[in-house]
Amino acid sequence: MPIGRTPRWSIGIYTGDSPFDLDAPANVFNPVLTAKDVSDMRARFVADPFMIRDQGCWYMFFEALDAKTGHGKIACARSSEGLVWSYDKVVINEPFHLSYPYTFTWNDQVYMVPESAEAKAVRLYRATEFPLQWEFAGNLLAGSDYVDSSLVHYHDGWWLFTVSNPARDFLRLFGAQRIEGPWNEHRRSPIVNANPHLARPGGRVFEYEGKLFRYAQDDFPWYGRQVWALEITNLTDRDYAERLVSEEPILHGNGFGWNAHGMHHVDPHLQKDNRWIACVDGHHNTLSFRLWRR
Repeated sequence: MPIGRTPRWSIGIYTGDSPFDLDAPANVFNPVLTAKDVSDMRARFVADPFMIRDQGCWYMFFEALDAKTGHGKIACARSSEGLVWSYDKVVINEPFHLSYPYTFTWNDQVYMVPESAEAKAVRLYRATEFPLQWEFAGNLLAGSDYVDSSLVHYHDGWWLFTVSNPARDFLRLFGAQRIEGPWNEHRRSPIVNANPHLARPGGRVFEYEGKLFRYAQDDFPWYGRQVWALEITNLTDRDYAERLVSEEPILHGNGFGWNAHGMHHVDPHLQKDNRWIACVDGHHNTLSFRLWRR
């Protein structure tokens, strides 16, 4: 009976004075969501949270991994103040794996771009009855196993960051004038080359104090180790440049508890009191036992 280690992902809430200075607040009992909160299926873990605020309520969308099928589904939870969360239900279920439900609002419409690498496409969904009803609105990209695609509207255009090579260590960049496309690869793409520390997207791309930033999950020497923040210093049709915000990661494992062994995702939002709130995820390893079959 061999013994292995299985990562158990959960979701937490962090706050801070900036999107680069976040920590667990004293008035939150983290993790705020675990696999045990998923009531409409048996889940192995929950991860990759994205939040959106609508009519005075916070809604969170995240991957819930079905323990039976091994496929991720997109689930929803809600909170009045963003600190205590109640699970709703699975809102998008496809015959292929889904995760990383990148959720955003554009022209009063709520969209989602979940990771759907098994479908060999970057798929766009539109909320028909927010937050629980969604419809497929079309493919943004097709033909490769794009992972953790992250979008932002910046300087009158759309930009899409994604990885698609097996090692997930090349970051590709695409641009479009409209969210529906057509999407064209940037002349500088891939913009990160053979770097497992900084290539794979680790949360929302956002503007802060007039500048554009992105997060990157550090996947070396193990998956989901920590998160870096990068400032995008030049983004045009012809050029791209970025730099680390700090010499230290903004999120990492605490060595004990729910996020003992690593963190790989952050979605920050500015509140009315000029404080930031972010949903994050983290994992700890548990022992697993498997029987040999002869």
